[in-house]
Amino acid sequence: MSRRALALPLIALLGLAGSAFADTLLIERSQEQLAAAPTRGQTTADVEARFGAPQQKLEPRGGQKRQWPVIHRWVYPGFTVYFEKSRVIDVVLNKASAEEIGPKPPIR
Repeated sequence: MSRRALALPLIALLGLAGSAFADTLLIERSQEQLAAAPTRGQTTADVEARFGAPQQKLEPRGGQKRQWPVIHRWVYPGFTVYFEKSRVIDVVLNKASAEEIGPKPPIR
């Protein structure tokens, strides 16, 4: 009985110690940043008006065949925006640091 009485407080202390050193998960960071990112369907003019000029406009990709649309990519500090014609089709977060495990940077 005394072993159980000693083990319970130790387990509780270990549980509290682990939560004091918690890191921000990639999922939590992505949810926060995507809330402030462009949304699907916005036009290039809307994105540029709200977020300013991109750091870089990458070369368009695709368009070799009629069924493959041309995709334009704009790189901002926190995310990369993908456009088909003049509409946003996707937004991908950039890595926060080199050690972070996440999506690979866009092909240049």
